[in-house]
Amino acid sequence: MFGAKRSKHTYDRNKQKPAIRASICTGEKVAGFADIHGGLFEEVMLIRTPGDLERFRKEYDITCEIETIY
Repeated sequence: MFGAKRSKHTYDRNKQKPAIRASICTGEKVAGFADIHGGLFEEVMLIRTPGDLERFRKEYDITCEIETIY
């Protein structure tokens, strides 16, 4: 429902890695977590500005380089 607080996604650093999925056609970017073994991608948030990417990094305590998947 509108205004409802979303639950924070947690990820297992041993099984998932942070990634950005980007569309070649539209340029849309979505931040999330990719499974290391199977490659399954879980979307977490839409990235519209560099500030959104910084918020994603801070919220999930990500200090490493984030891979971009096309």
